[in-house]
Amino acid sequence: MSLDRTAPAAPAASDTPAAAAPARAAAPGRAAGPLLGVATVAMGLMAGLFFAFDVSVMPGLDRGDDRTYVTAMQNINKAIENGVFGLVFVAALAVTGAAAFVQYRGGRRGPALWAAAATVLYLVALVVTMAVNIPLNNELAQAGDPALIQDLGAVRDRFESTWVTANVVRTLLCTAGLAALVRALLLHARAAR
Repeated sequence: MSLDRTAPAAPAASDTPAAAAPARAAAPGRAAGPLLGVATVAMGLMAGLFFAFDVSVMPGLDRGDDRTYVTAMQNINKAIENGVFGLVFVAALAVTGAAAFVQYRGGRRGPALWAAAATVLYLVALVVTMAVNIPLNNELAQAGDPALIQDLGAVRDRFESTWVTANVVRTLLCTAGLAALVRALLLHARAAR
């Protein structure tokens, strides 16, 4: 029996299971999948909202007279300022960014990159919203009561074409963001098997 009190030798690298380190790095935690799911739903809701304007709301309003158009858009712009819309509008960015971060921290680079791409796409959609759509909405609101506006045609002309084009851009950006999140979800599910 030896009285040697030195610490036992560390196991050689070949004694350590090769999969142990990558398995720990690839475990992003329980929140990773649900975060991607919530991000995908929020992005889908935003893409769907913008798409609905592209294919039904704006074409429907386009068929009406100037007073109907201005009145309806003023009312829509007031009605959309509510808590449910605000929650989804913010969540689409915050949860998508959080999902990308959690995937990255968990070592899942593929899902992280796709979620990060979705975050960037939605950020660009927000920039379009802040730079184009909201100023036009504000200008339309400041035009006042449609019954008192002298030249409704001019008010509509300053608003319609630019707003519709910017909305199509938002739809495309959010739809691409949705596709990126679906890809991230698929990669996440594959890695979790």
